[in-house]
Amino acid sequence: MGGLSYNPDSEIPNLAGKVILVTGGTAGIGEQTALQLAKHGPAHIYISGRNAASANTIIEGIAKAGSQTRVSFLKCDLASLHSVREAAELLLAQETRLDILICNAGIMAVPPGLTADGYEVQFGTNHLGHALLIQKLLPLIQTSSDPRIVILTSLGFRLHPTGGVVFKDVMTTQDFGAFGSWIRYGQSKIANLLYARELSKRYPAITSVAIHPGVVNTSLVGSLSRANRAFVWVSNFGKLLKPAEGAYNQLWAATASKAKIQNGQLYEPVAVLSNRHDKTSQDDELAAKLWDWTDEALKDFY
Repeated sequence: MGGLSYNPDSEIPNLAGKVILVTGGTAGIGEQTALQLAKHGPAHIYISGRNAASANTIIEGIAKAGSQTRVSFLKCDLASLHSVREAAELLLAQETRLDILICNAGIMAVPPGLTADGYEVQFGTNHLGHALLIQKLLPLIQTSSDPRIVILTSLGFRLHPTGGVVFKDVMTTQDFGAFGSWIRYGQSKIANLLYARELSKRYPAITSVAIHPGVVNTSLVGSLSRANRAFVWVSNFGKLLKPAEGAYNQLWAATASKAKIQNGQLYEPVAVLSNRHDKTSQDDELAAKLWDWTDEALKDFY
């Protein structure tokens, strides 16, 4: 089974008792992920994001569809480490377990900018925000009998700068020139991939994988500049997935039998081990360096 032959209605097992957090669950493939998971009876789904109104609409829709699963909005701005810490500590105070963490939220090819904490905005949002959330929630995740951490990356990781991550410059807007927004995106996405890889080594009891959802027609693409939007459409021959299809790979990684998943790996398309790595994305020394650098950057928020 691979590609779009995946059927979440029949292939997601009974999720009774499970507690799940989907970041960026208020729109796009995060929304579709929550909708599908709710059909299979988990105890509680948290959807994080910044838009409470969108979250309430999704929560109401899930209830109207007949799901008995409790769904809650967890306010969290991944571009602010203070916000991430507050969200994590709220969840820690409310729950005694977390079975599945789907790090779905992200930004793509945005103009130069910095997060609230002074990091390049794509690296700070896509990598650092999620890394802090993971680290804060590890005590909850480790209580699960089948813990999963699914980190959304992208084949766009191959656009990364030389060396993968330019650590000395991530507290600047990192001007890489005309194609800079994509190089910065690639840097954040290779960080996602490497962090999942290292996470699986340091916490082997947790199934941690990176997934590429495909190129999906969501607001992430729609909000791009005209030039960047054209780049996405042309490079993918105009064939973009629907949001529901874009959710398939993370749904599979979050719920498939553990025996079917190789810890720390990249999957794309659905349930298929990627063969589109480059040398940098398989650099174990870089993965360990990123882990240690990230730990130091986040130490005041633990």
